[in-house]
Amino acid sequence: MGRISKKRKEALAKIDSSKAYTLAEACNLVKEVSTTKFDASVDVSVRLGVDPRKANQMVRGTVALPHGTGKDMNVLVLCTPDKEEEARAAGADHVGLDEYIAKIKGGWTDIDVIITMPAVMGKVGALGRILGPRGLMPNPKTGTVTMDIAKAVTDVKAGKIDFKVDKYGIIHAMVAKSSFEGNKIEDNMNELLQTIIKLKPSSSKGTYIKSIYISSTMSPSIQVDAKSVIA
Repeated sequence: MGRISKKRKEALAKIDSSKAYTLAEACNLVKEVSTTKFDASVDVSVRLGVDPRKANQMVRGTVALPHGTGKDMNVLVLCTPDKEEEARAAGADHVGLDEYIAKIKGGWTDIDVIITMPAVMGKVGALGRILGPRGLMPNPKTGTVTMDIAKAVTDVKAGKIDFKVDKYGIIHAMVAKSSFEGNKIEDNMNELLQTIIKLKPSSSKGTYIKSIYISSTMSPSIQVDAKSVIA
């Protein structure tokens, strides 16, 4: 076992691992225990009482975080030439089609979000093996396959994120940066959690929100009391 750094020891000492904190307490504490020199990401893991192998229990959606993620999202728009100007004007970082499809086939995935339009989904669909595992595949359900390219780009730049339950029944999402004020982290967390609660599948029985943990990059996890979130 490696030596624990002094900073990490101090961070661990601040967290009572047997306690579930209220959302407000956890959001303030995550700032206190963030020990990185850079502006760390604040991440949340929500374990749901669903079976994601069943199509009617798949929980996925989008949420516009009130204060954004704090991360400058790198957006690629794959579109026909008549939509290129609209995409650039809305703030897309990369715009084009065939040349970017060739780049992705060659292994380039240095982007956070891909937005495209129905007419070119045939070409984009061929990239599924590369984009799927990285969570980059555009999808009409998350608003990333659309004719309104400008709105899709603006939404992503303003802090709209999409989320999806993984095969273990857990949703992972980045909700803020550790430099955010505690109440802004709380606002973003609450917006995500309330959206997840609204998406509860009718076929899900028993406890829906099983556990919530918040952490920043390399910090210990802090358990959030689900009762402090579910109104």
